[in-house]
Amino acid sequence: MSLVLYGHPLASFCHKVLIALYENGTPFENRIVDLSDESSRADLFRFWPIGKMPLLRDEARDSTIPETSIIIEYLEQYYPGPLRLLPPEVDRALQVRLWDRFFDHYVQAPMQTIVSNRRRPDGAADEIEVAAARATLTTAYAMIEKQLADKHWISGDGFTMADCAAAPALFYAETLVPFSSKQPNLRGYYDRLLARPSFARALEEARPYFKFYPYKDRLPARFRDAAG
Repeated sequence: MSLVLYGHPLASFCHKVLIALYENGTPFENRIVDLSDESSRADLFRFWPIGKMPLLRDEARDSTIPETSIIIEYLEQYYPGPLRLLPPEVDRALQVRLWDRFFDHYVQAPMQTIVSNRRRPDGAADEIEVAAARATLTTAYAMIEKQLADKHWISGDGFTMADCAAAPALFYAETLVPFSSKQPNLRGYYDRLLARPSFARALEEARPYFKFYPYKDRLPARFRDAAG
């Protein structure tokens, strides 16, 4: 197998790349990294000492590709499939990149801030940091609601890299700051993402690991039993 994806089924950023791979049926080896296992950890760190996941290794081209958006664009360039996740038109591609970055920076990042604070020992959470992250999510939701007023997917009629970013970001963020009843566009978009076969597959693969998510009791109902 030429392509090897290093990641973990519970990680939202890994879901983003999995969605892109599944959308186009791209053959790859999904190598789960256990950072607590010395051998598994070393296998990742020998290619990327930063140790962040996901990481794509292309053995055929002897290339190591980090960072989710770069991975997806790499796949688009060297392993294209029937679905273009980045439009060829410059202006449309810029919009996709904008919203891809938006979900990474203003939904994923604050979501991870809240979760990481929850994992700290009792009394060690930074409440100011958590409040700021919640405020960022609230602002982001309002902007997404407005963006979706006349769009099926976040940047238009077609599913793109930006939607790959949106799906896992919103999946976890909604367990922390629920969508408002005044955000029907966001709710409808979220439901469409959940129904997308590529994302549904990524979530199904994550099912055995949801028990490790600190807010597992807030997951969508069909995943709560799996979380235990």
